[in-house]
Amino acid sequence: MTSGPQFSTAPNLNHVALSLPADALDADGRAALCSFYGDVFGFEEYEMLTEDRKQLVFRAHSHEQFVFLIADDAPMTAPRFDHFGLSVSTKEDFDEVLRRAQAWQANEPDAVDIVGPEVEHYYGALDLRNFYVRYRLPLMVETQHFEYLL
Repeated sequence: MTSGPQFSTAPNLNHVALSLPADALDADGRAALCSFYGDVFGFEEYEMLTEDRKQLVFRAHSHEQFVFLIADDAPMTAPRFDHFGLSVSTKEDFDEVLRRAQAWQANEPDAVDIVGPEVEHYYGALDLRNFYVRYRLPLMVETQHFEYLL
């Protein structure tokens, strides 16, 4: 194993970029994406970066965390469980994100794919809750909550 650079503070993962068909980024597609990801995860559109049928960028709770969606003639495809993940601080936050995703699924059952929730128990020291959701993107979003028991 090699050692990497010695950072003064740990770097943060700051974005994920996904390609979509241009039609998915037209006015109706962007509105649907903004509604779902805004309501469920609190993502906000960077309107000054939006380009019709070209790109949509979501701020994910910080200017240094974002989801970059870009049109491509050969858009990304992925198996069902390919995903990126978000961690929430409390079980109540986890339950609320799940509740919101399930409400969307009740209204759009063919468009919203949810897997879970599950709880994994680790040695009496950690309960890890998670669920996955996909809506109009090639990747699912996994939401996790780490409950430290010791």
